[in-house]
Amino acid sequence: MSDEPDHYFTARPASPAERRTLAVRLAGRDVEVEVASGVFSPGRLDLGTQVLLRTVPPLDEALAATAATAAPAHVLDLGCGWGPVALTMALEAPAATVWAVDVNERALDLVRRNADRLGLPGVRAVTPDEVPDDVALAALWSNPPIRVGKDVLHAMLLRWLPRLAPGASAHLVVQRNLGADSLQRWLAEHLERPLPGVRVDRAASAKGFRVLEVVAPVV
Repeated sequence: MSDEPDHYFTARPASPAERRTLAVRLAGRDVEVEVASGVFSPGRLDLGTQVLLRTVPPLDEALAATAATAAPAHVLDLGCGWGPVALTMALEAPAATVWAVDVNERALDLVRRNADRLGLPGVRAVTPDEVPDDVALAALWSNPPIRVGKDVLHAMLLRWLPRLAPGASAHLVVQRNLGADSLQRWLAEHLERPLPGVRVDRAASAKGFRVLEVVAPVV
């Protein structure tokens, strides 16, 4: 057994789960969710996610505006943790299939429990390889795991962002002092090949965070 401490991106946290409930406000609703140690921000709705959720357009409006209007729409929360972003997506667009993606098995179990608790059957909490290859994303929201390191982060973003449907958008929240501006430039450069004509903008800046918007071209 490793003596290394658990990280929120650990696949199988060894620490005791220490489950408890947490009162939060998601999609304009006061709800109770289940959280546990060994996942990202188990004690509160973290500030970066708060900034992201205040910035993104209402999901039903985003789905109506995109070319990806096939029913049901598929949307994705990349690095879902205990599920605040995925649950918000499902509350705002209950007809959508919401893919909550993480490598942390404890986090995925929490998302499933929380989706059941809130009556959200459209949430699919899965590992990255469990999302079908033919799924095109009508929206992607993420507080990405910056601390996994640049190489892993870049590979993750290059895996998922090119799966945006024509006209669809991704919103990523990144701390300014953890390289948000350099990531914006990197994305603009490296997404041009898989998504010719892609636009990468800064949608918001607040509380030391940037929200980056990636808009796939309309073919």
